[in-house]
Amino acid sequence: MGYEILGEAGRPAFDGAVAAAARPDFLQSWAWGELKSRTGWVPHRLRVTGAHGAGSVCSLLERRLPGLGPLLYAPRGPIVDWDDGVAVDAALEAVVGFARQRRAVALKLDPAVAEAHPACAAALRRHGLRLLESGPAFEGVQPRFVMHLPLTGRDEAGVLAGMQPKTRYNIRLAERRGVVVRSGTAADMAAFYALLTETARRDGFLVRGPAYFDAMWETCLAAGLGWLLLAEAEGELLAGAIVFRMGDCAWYLYGASANRQRDRMPAYAVQWEAIRRALAAGCRWYDLRGVSGDLSPQAPLHGLYRFKKGFGAELVSYVGEWDRPLRPAAYLLARHGVPWLRHTLAAARLRAGGRQDTPPAE
Repeated sequence: MGYEILGEAGRPAFDGAVAAAARPDFLQSWAWGELKSRTGWVPHRLRVTGAHGAGSVCSLLERRLPGLGPLLYAPRGPIVDWDDGVAVDAALEAVVGFARQRRAVALKLDPAVAEAHPACAAALRRHGLRLLESGPAFEGVQPRFVMHLPLTGRDEAGVLAGMQPKTRYNIRLAERRGVVVRSGTAADMAAFYALLTETARRDGFLVRGPAYFDAMWETCLAAGLGWLLLAEAEGELLAGAIVFRMGDCAWYLYGASANRQRDRMPAYAVQWEAIRRALAAGCRWYDLRGVSGDLSPQAPLHGLYRFKKGFGAELVSYVGEWDRPLRPAAYLLARHGVPWLRHTLAAARLRAGGRQDTPPAE
């Protein structure tokens, strides 16, 4: 069959393979699959068998599309040496074969591989996957355009020297104005969530319900997969972030900031503490995650790009989101019917000031 399904006993080996990869990702961790199992997804952990597939693994999330059948999604997977064409073919053959065995409507992949990679796109096409056209912003399940801060061979002074002067100034200003960043605990998650909803109302985006973040603590953060960081001044919570680490890489996943006392620059203090922790953990890079691919100053999300670039991060364009239709008629209905309905309902919730309680698969 080309693969084996791992049970709980295989968890250490699976996470070890993800962490040791040249392109690891926390979305492929065992714990992330456990988190998604709390929101209606069923995780499957595959290990590719045979000499050619040694070291290749993949976490696949399964969810039934009402009236159509299951969708399988491997967030940032599979984990394979994308520079080894034979291993890539073995891994893609395995995940496509598993999707067929599950009678899936489709298989969705969005590998953490740069668009400039010389062979990745060709390999995906060779196994029947199709690139989904998307816009320059956040149209995909995962951001296609991300900001990477390289850390290899650098210390704190070196990273600070690589930042833009205004960013360095704001980091030092936060310290002068009494902002202190500490680690959060399970008891702090409610306060962070309140701050996140305040941020969402201000900036006009949707957030998941509080139970999702409680589950994130239980399945991921409490297991050592990342940090909840809280920036305070005079005992008042002003900003926070959830940062994940897998192997020798770290990712900034959620950020929140209060409407008050913004002149203390607490968001800069939080990011700097996250970078310092990534350095201390020996990380090769710190991923500030998504930005718009439209870098023009007039673009609506240019401020987000400018903030992240200020830390010295570099823009990386990934290979994108790819689908392998396995049941064509059901796939067409899912692509053109179900997403339209979901988008319409989400837009209505946003206009009403509501909350997104049914998250996309990550």
